[in-house]
Amino acid sequence: MPIRGADISFTLQEEAIGQVVSDNGTAAPVEQILANHGANYVRLRLWVNPQGGRSDLQSTLELARRSHAAGLKLLLDLHYSDSWADRTTQQIPAAWQGQSEQGLRSTVETYSRDAVAALARQGTPADIVQIGNEVTRGMLWPHGRIYRPEGETWTGFAELLKAGAAGARAGNPGQVPRIMVHADTGGDKEASSYFYDHLVQQGVSFDLIGLSYYPFWHGSLEDLRQNLHSLAARYDRDIIIAETAYPWTLSSSGGVPSVVSTAAALPDAAAYPPTPQGQALYFEALNRVLREVPNGRGTGYFIWEPRWLPGVPADERTGNAHSNLTLFDWKGHGLPALDAFRPTGGPGG
Repeated sequence: MPIRGADISFTLQEEAIGQVVSDNGTAAPVEQILANHGANYVRLRLWVNPQGGRSDLQSTLELARRSHAAGLKLLLDLHYSDSWADRTTQQIPAAWQGQSEQGLRSTVETYSRDAVAALARQGTPADIVQIGNEVTRGMLWPHGRIYRPEGETWTGFAELLKAGAAGARAGNPGQVPRIMVHADTGGDKEASSYFYDHLVQQGVSFDLIGLSYYPFWHGSLEDLRQNLHSLAARYDRDIIIAETAYPWTLSSSGGVPSVVSTAAALPDAAAYPPTPQGQALYFEALNRVLREVPNGRGTGYFIWEPRWLPGVPADERTGNAHSNLTLFDWKGHGLPALDAFRPTGGPGG
């Protein structure tokens, strides 16, 4: 599998409270453990002006330096927001409020260029840039919102995507990054084609299709397989699973109920039970599904926040409901699924 990576954006916050992760009894930085197991990429999210400095440009640059030193390439995830952006919320950064549509497009282009340029200047270029995060319903609402009370409109969103992509490409002309557009429709063939059809119709230029695929939200591996084969044939572009995760337990920790707490939420639980070994088997199966995409278009995957252990909340109001989806147990000990980063997605690969 060409791309085998993880989103490690919370790393600095985790280390700041004294969390340590280890592999076979040896403590090490998470990026080094991942690289030792065969990872070749990290994904880092960038917020514009976040509270507490989490996922800001400074911390992104620091994690990029560390990851580059471990031999890892970089996917930069531009949220264009001060906090989480996904299908439920795409809030314009406070500093960008009140701008005209044309002004906002200019801001998005300049911001994207500057972020990519900052990474290039320190010798840690972004190999892939994601323009927005889970933008299936648009971004930078209301200007880039697709589904509105008065009806469906794609133009404002498409123009923002074009601006972000132009800025990202201009940020490092000597090593132009590939552009990815990210939808949260991993198991939904119809929704995926509807979304990307509109981007093509609007003339949006992008290199990679990025999908979120969490089985407990997005369906079975067979649903994913059908979608990947459909997308590969329809658009002739490489496809990345930009986010995925699987539980190694159904228990909760840190006083926060886990996002998945019952085996009934897992479509393939019989084959991949929510245990450390079942989690490892899930990633082996995911790897096989991607390798079987025609013409080699299933190009890789990113495991989402594999060391987000209990103790670091999602934000000022929300705890960590994802601590049972990590690749380390709650004492920081590495789990068998770390072998997901090997080229075959499993032991000995």
